[in-house]
Amino acid sequence: MNIFDELRHRKLESLTRRHFLKQCSLGLGGLAFTAMTGCNPFSSSSVSPGSPVSAADPFAPKPPHFVPKAKRIIYMHMAGAPSQLELFDYKPELHKLHGKDAPPSLMEGNRFAFIQGVPKMMGPQANFKKRGESGTMVSDLLPHFSTVVDDAAIIKSMHTDEFNHAPAQLLMLTGHSRMGHPTLGSWVTYGLGSENENLPGFIVLVSGGNMPDAGKNAWGSGFIPSVYQGVQCRTDGGDPVLYASNPNGVDRHLRKKAIDAINNINKKEHESVGDPEILTRISQYEMAFRMQASVPEVMDISDEPEYIHEMYGTEPGKTSFANNCLLARRLIEQDVRFVQLFDWGWDSHGTNEQTGIDAGFRDKCREVDQPMTALLKDLKQRGLLEETLVLWGGEFGRTPMQENRDGQEMPFMGRDHHTEAFSIWMAGGGVKGGITYGETDEIGFMGIKDRVHIHDLQATILNQMGFNHEELTYFHQGRDFRLTDVHGHVVHDILS
Repeated sequence: MNIFDELRHRKLESLTRRHFLKQCSLGLGGLAFTAMTGCNPFSSSSVSPGSPVSAADPFAPKPPHFVPKAKRIIYMHMAGAPSQLELFDYKPELHKLHGKDAPPSLMEGNRFAFIQGVPKMMGPQANFKKRGESGTMVSDLLPHFSTVVDDAAIIKSMHTDEFNHAPAQLLMLTGHSRMGHPTLGSWVTYGLGSENENLPGFIVLVSGGNMPDAGKNAWGSGFIPSVYQGVQCRTDGGDPVLYASNPNGVDRHLRKKAIDAINNINKKEHESVGDPEILTRISQYEMAFRMQASVPEVMDISDEPEYIHEMYGTEPGKTSFANNCLLARRLIEQDVRFVQLFDWGWDSHGTNEQTGIDAGFRDKCREVDQPMTALLKDLKQRGLLEETLVLWGGEFGRTPMQENRDGQEMPFMGRDHHTEAFSIWMAGGGVKGGITYGETDEIGFMGIKDRVHIHDLQATILNQMGFNHEELTYFHQGRDFRLTDVHGHVVHDILS
């Protein structure tokens, strides 16, 4: 072969590669997109086998694996982790040990976030009574919730692997303690799509004055398409979604023409390169346009009757947990699939009067007790609770010992982070009411019966939404990933 033949051969070879990459990219993009949307031809664990997802509408409703008990979720996360020992896990033996040195057996081989030296035991800083027909023990810090305890299942044997806030929140919400994984709300909307074309399938509301420690990763979509990430809505009287409103001088008609022009360019780009994130971009532009009309209407609680405002303790135009509870009801009435409420301020170390179990913690209980109770009552009276799964809890528990740092007793009552025992409650969506599940030891340090890990809780939530948690997967970096990683068992005993 002479030099000219070799050059021609290299040119043909180059053209062939260029032809493959350029002309066949749409096919490659299609393969990638089907993998991302649960129709992975290389995996037997797709969300809806044989039901391809519309490329033009990633939120098109998709069938679950089996008939679900719940169609939507309201998840109230108390960022900072409320103390189970002052709310649901009654420990009279702890009263007797109050002020005494913690025994060495509690300290040896265990890690704590801040405790050093020998801490003092701390008895419950609340009074407990049997509540409802079920006789469930609930403290006097939740007088309103005590009236609806027969509608809830309280899990008292939760445990986790992380004792710092951000990784514990990520583990609770994504199944992994590191960033980069889809959150529960993203998995649900990815698996089921949405039944409302004008609102996001996953909406986030924040109260308490600060973001959760995990930041926006607490509602991120990780490695699945970003269209499935949570959309944070503001409730302070401004635009509910930043930058969704039209700028000055631009009316709705002109905005529609601009979006159509942009999306025509995006469609041509997708035809050229086949990147599925371009489809996400197209969908988000179109959704944002529809949201301009739908979001302000649903986020305006001023049109609610006065008795509803009294029931929840709401104040229109204010950012509060109460307002967010009412908004959650309004959103699921509009078939929003997943509503996540974050309330910050539950990190009860007792380093000052605002964070102590004997002061700040009581204030937080007063802030959430009435509205979360009103939410359950409101859902029930509207016939929505049966198909709405409601959850309440934090990312870990609190120690039965009083916190001390550098061997010094804290000036205010407070408890350290604790992984081995904490409580959450669930209601509606096929969950039994008026029951408690799991037990801890006599001082609430360790679960001793029917322990429930984070992944077990996640598996149970997905089960109620109609998913086998082992089959709701997403192909990423050469293997199928799932919310529960390689763990998790459905807690059937709490299900009706």
